[in-house]
Amino acid sequence: MKSSTKMAALLFCVLLAGINPASADDIGCLDTTFKLLSPNDSVCVSAFEDSKVRGVTCHISQARKGGWGSVVGLAEDPSRFSIACRQTGPIVLPEKLPSQENVFSEKTSIFFKNTKVIRMFDKKHNTLIYLAVSKKLIEGSPQNSISTVPIMPWEAR
Repeated sequence: MKSSTKMAALLFCVLLAGINPASADDIGCLDTTFKLLSPNDSVCVSAFEDSKVRGVTCHISQARKGGWGSVVGLAEDPSRFSIACRQTGPIVLPEKLPSQENVFSEKTSIFFKNTKVIRMFDKKHNTLIYLAVSKKLIEGSPQNSISTVPIMPWEAR
């Protein structure tokens, strides 16, 4: 295989890894570190709805690296984030809900690092669990955050 073909295949894989199972709405960002001549470091909040379980919305906050590397897409965001998921309407479970499924993914570096949100279902306690983890293709990461949503009857207000 030619080196240009290998490079094209690698680029395709990198771009494919950035495809989100669910799309997020950006809510806003708060600057955390001032940088005089380049973008500041910040913490940004996004919201997404679970595409297979209606009635659940998650908000995730993530640290974003500033500087000139962020402008050209070369900055690697730190693995610092938090997640909160809540029932925002009647919860409708599909007939077949996998015990574990990727529901959100966002690239946090140009090379093989992303934040993923995995949904798990605790049948015994009738609760949805959303686990946010930072994943690197090579070495992984212990950074994680969890939120649970008990499945309750919904009353319109």
